[in-house]
Amino acid sequence: TSISQTHHNGQLCKAAASARLLLLVAVIVLLLPSADARRRPVHLRLYMHDIIGGPEQTAIHLIRNAGPPHKSLKGAYFGDTMAIDDLVTDGPGIDSGSVGRAQGTYMLSSQHEEVLVAAVTVALTDGPCSGSTFVIAGRVGIYDDKSELAIVGGTGQLRRAAGYVLWRMAKVVSEVYIVVELIVHMSVPANAAAPSNGSSLAIE
Repeated sequence: TSISQTHHNGQLCKAAASARLLLLVAVIVLLLPSADARRRPVHLRLYMHDIIGGPEQTAIHLIRNAGPPHKSLKGAYFGDTMAIDDLVTDGPGIDSGSVGRAQGTYMLSSQHEEVLVAAVTVALTDGPCSGSTFVIAGRVGIYDDKSELAIVGGTGQLRRAAGYVLWRMAKVVSEVYIVVELIVHMSVPANAAAPSNGSSLAIE
């Protein structure tokens, strides 16, 4: 009987120890910072200079007039696609400080709506994130005041970037030249290299 009682007491002790261990693990999990808390915010305001004609042209048609005529955009066709290599500056003027290039495509992706789908990589060549890139993807309403697009990744100091961009027409310079404002709200892992200072582009 004493042996049985000892065995029973041992099982109770093991059960109590297991319960304490589970409680300790639960407390540790609750105290750990969330994934969002372990990310560092990065905010940028950039300007993209899109020029579709003339000697300073930065955008060309890859596909034109291949699809049916667009229902509401005169002279446009479903599937029209542009490739861009746009100058990116820290202000809306062409003489503002150059901080990189916006490279990618945008396509007239709806047969009925005035909507573009953009896939653009912004390569930063100056500023606190110089040498890094981030990738923008999403829909742009041609006549909307602003559109929200996703940031789906990045490299360098912006590796594993996530967030969104507010894409807004800042200025119409001419019939072939527009300036697009990009208000960037993203975050990167907290252990990513901290941006360096000493240039014209500021992190807001």
